[in-house]
Amino acid sequence: MNSDCQDHTADAKLADCVRILNPVPGSSLHGPDAVQADQAAGNELAIGIVGGGQLAWMLADAAQRLGLSLRIQTPGAEDPAVRLASAVVRADLRDCEATRILAQGCRSVSFENEWADLEGLAPLAQEGICFLPSLKSLEPLICKRRQRQLQAQLRLPAPRWFPLEQVLAPDSEPSSDDQANGAAIAAADPLAERKLNTGRAMLPEGFAYPLMAKQASGGYDGKGTVVLRGDDDLEALLQRVNPEQWLVEDLVPFERELSLVASRDLNGVVAIFPLAETHQHEQICDWVLAPAAVEQGVQAFARNIAASLLTSLDYVGVLSIEFFYGPGGLLINELAPRTHNSGHYTIEATRTSQFEQQLRIVSGQPVGPTELTVPGALMVNLLGFESSDSDYREQRHALAAIPAAHLHWYGKGGSRPGRKLGHLTLLLQGASAEERWQEAQGRLMEVRQIWPLPQTLKQTDLD
Repeated sequence: MNSDCQDHTADAKLADCVRILNPVPGSSLHGPDAVQADQAAGNELAIGIVGGGQLAWMLADAAQRLGLSLRIQTPGAEDPAVRLASAVVRADLRDCEATRILAQGCRSVSFENEWADLEGLAPLAQEGICFLPSLKSLEPLICKRRQRQLQAQLRLPAPRWFPLEQVLAPDSEPSSDDQANGAAIAAADPLAERKLNTGRAMLPEGFAYPLMAKQASGGYDGKGTVVLRGDDDLEALLQRVNPEQWLVEDLVPFERELSLVASRDLNGVVAIFPLAETHQHEQICDWVLAPAAVEQGVQAFARNIAASLLTSLDYVGVLSIEFFYGPGGLLINELAPRTHNSGHYTIEATRTSQFEQQLRIVSGQPVGPTELTVPGALMVNLLGFESSDSDYREQRHALAAIPAAHLHWYGKGGSRPGRKLGHLTLLLQGASAEERWQEAQGRLMEVRQIWPLPQTLKQTDLD
């Protein structure tokens, strides 16, 4: 078992870190007794979620509407989803023994994000714990390098790329003295040999600056990405990272960024939500407009890409795809094996939300319909614009008072620039794409008068 998995007995860990937030009516049981009582009450459709942030919070809200019990694993007592979960396992997200406890009495276990310890969870799957999506289907998705390899295998459109360590190939064979000195240095500092090579770093043939460097796993909202505009940027990056954990791509010129949320159930039925346009503020999603105003052929191509991915992976659950669209056509930017920020508009604007869809699928139900129930929708992320402990009550009341607006406030403790504190969905009535665009811009100006964008973000704000 992976070292991330803690060596505790299930019973001891259960008594230590499981708290029943909403025990069986009339019961005062807690810990193992509460879990057993919950099972005895006939709750056969309990779902486990590894994660407790805003995505898990919206899953928990959807679970209540669907009459499902949802249990979560999360380290923080004040994490957003704790308020709505039926039970909480207080533990790190990569604590595999805690996940074993979470799974007790659950039909299946799913994930809020893609940072799962697949190696550590493998023994649990072998014991019969049902993970949806399956660990096998997640394996090529949790690493951006593997995503690019998968896309190449399926002949799907994506930017050209190369592993960062490829730039470290030496120009010539080192002398025997160089080899001896290098071995001695590397023995003292495993990164030193790599650092010595940076003076000879060269781009692979056919690549030229500017380029985009990405951390292979763990990066999001601008974290783990660096634009390389010349050799100095490349040298600086090599001095501070492990190249084997990074990849480098063409910096893609694009006209629009698009996003698609797709789903596939246990019977292999695929359901795809409308293609949406996204806009970033310093690499963090600012707003989303659905449906995207692109040609029918582009929409069909995006849907075909989604169906190919879902089917080839035998993927069960919700999958999100970010695209670049521009002179090079439609290119895959990144894949996310989960519900997604760009799909929040579905809560109010489609027949089944992305959160209800995920829960329907992992509880064994068929996918629900995904068509829009309104002409369009604008979703605006409420990004922290200052460092503060304010609850922004006045601003929240003003936002909620905007006509046809639906406020979702995540209840996080404290604000900092760029932090996602909530989102606002505004339903649009324009009959044409141009009318909806003009309507959306006007509504966005209303929001900005109440909730400004953060100023230039520092890297410390993003950490």
